[in-house]
This record gives sequence, structure tokens and C-alpha cells, in this order.
Amino acid sequence: MSRLDPLADALNAIKNAERVGKREIVVYPASKLLLNVLEILRNHGYINSYEFIDDGREGLVKVSLAGKIVDTGAIKPRFPVKKDEWTKWEQRFLPARGIGMLIVSTPKGLMTNEDAKREGIGGRLIAYVY
Repeated sequence: MSRLDPLADALNAIKNAERVGKREIVVYPASKLLLNVLEILRNHGYINSYEFIDDGREGLVKVSLAGKIVDTGAIKPRFPVKKDEWTKWEQRFLPARGIGMLIVSTPKGLMTNEDAKREGIGGRLIAYVY
């Protein structure tokens, strides 16, 4: 693993585990960003649950997979998105209207592109999932 982008490493590990049909995976190192992304994935039904395990170092996260992720990944560079540009970025990273979501960092915290559209705010792209 590269260790340069822990979020990208974790999302890649999740995608690969989904592809081979695993039900559970352990990703590390844990970070607040990763935990927030996993919370959004859990809230939208892409994963069943996750559990932070403190190993005395950076920590691990045990993720229970739901088998619903076709593709996921971190978006690099973290493009800034204005509140009226959501459609352009959805077309770039998602396969079709209404399928999948973008995860964005906004002044109000991490949220999906749909939530950001409803709030009428922009942010920086973090990841995509469908």
C-alpha cells in the first residue's frame, strides 16, 4: 500500500473486498476523515457497519460489507466545487443520474452531493461511490 493517502487505500481495499465477495475487511490506519466517510456510507446503505479498534498505534477499522458497492475511490486532486457546479461533477464521477453519490467536505462538515445541493453550498470533492 502507498501510505500516502490512507483514505484512497481504505476505499481501494473496500472495493477489492466487495469484488471478491468478502463480508468483512479490516482497514488501517484509521483517521477521522475515514470514520466520517464510513459513517456516510453506512447511513446510505453501502456498508452494514464499522467498528474502530484502538491498537495503541493509529488504530484499525473493521468494516462489515453489504455487497452493494460497484466502485468507490478517493478523488484526487480534491477539486473545489461551487454550489451551482454539482451537475458537471456528478456527470464526471457517477455512472448515471440518481446512481451513487459524491462525498464532499463543506464548511458544514462532510456530506453527500445531494445534501450539499439542498443546503445550497459548495465544497471540496473527497470520494465517490456507486
